[in-house]
Amino acid sequence: MTALGRSGVEVGPLGFGAAALGNLYTEVTEDQAHEAVAAAWECGIRHFDTAPHYGLGLSERRLGAALRTRPRGAYTVSTKVGRRLEPADGTGDDLGAGFAVPADHRRVWDFTADGVRRTLEASLDRLGLDRVDVVYLHDPDDHAEQAFREGYPALEKLRSEGVIGAIGAGMNQSALLTRFVRDTDVDVVLCAGRHTLLDHSALTDLLPAAQERGASVVVGGAFNSGLLADPRPGATYDYAQAPARLLERALRMREIATAHGITLRAAALSHCAAHPAVASVLVGARSAAEVRDCAEQFAVPVPAAFWQELRETGLLPPEEPS
Repeated sequence: MTALGRSGVEVGPLGFGAAALGNLYTEVTEDQAHEAVAAAWECGIRHFDTAPHYGLGLSERRLGAALRTRPRGAYTVSTKVGRRLEPADGTGDDLGAGFAVPADHRRVWDFTADGVRRTLEASLDRLGLDRVDVVYLHDPDDHAEQAFREGYPALEKLRSEGVIGAIGAGMNQSALLTRFVRDTDVDVVLCAGRHTLLDHSALTDLLPAAQERGASVVVGGAFNSGLLADPRPGATYDYAQAPARLLERALRMREIATAHGITLRAAALSHCAAHPAVASVLVGARSAAEVRDCAEQFAVPVPAAFWQELRETGLLPPEEPS
């Protein structure tokens, strides 16, 4: 277990990302959602991440229900603020935002202090918990100044009051996360898709800054939304069809991985965990089988010769840790 920054909140090296429990792209049944969380627990995973954004609250409700019989002190839950949910008429669906759920709520961007508290209170109600361990400012890309001026101080106050244990920001970019690490007292940042075998941008700014400041990084998007899990024509990269050049790189990496007796999935997960600033790697899964596969692949030792060949062929920068 690793403490997040200077907080007392600890996480294991592998965490469960619960976006799929919110019916990400396609429906997940109640039984499948419960079985996925149960499989994660059986595999030793005790770090669970969710957000109101995921399925308009469905992910939080399902995760809370699946964890209800577990001892509260045995696991860590993180959720997010910045998108406040308001009731809507329920007509239509939420597929435009990526979730196969009825549009019974609408998202309102809100990084105000009041918005942070109201959003967190609603999350606690959906989760069925009296506290969460980590709260992130969620995707403040276009609301940076309000997030820094109002949202972050609100989280800092909640932390000082003991309402939450650790605070941070979660985004799909590294530059603004680096600013949070350098200019605030965040414990942890969640960086999705920017520290992978195909995207090394976090290595140039975020990871060195976090190491210098004593903040932790949780890495999400290890497979870049699918390409590194199963490289094939039509595979997705960052939630869109993968460009040909990246598909070619992923296919070449898979060939090299196979030659060294491992899977590309194992290499992708191992790479994310290698940097000393990284405290945990989140894996998203929609079924018990996917959870077990990720846990098995995460435990596979990746031979040094594989990393060396990636560097020699120009597929991995020489400065990338492995």
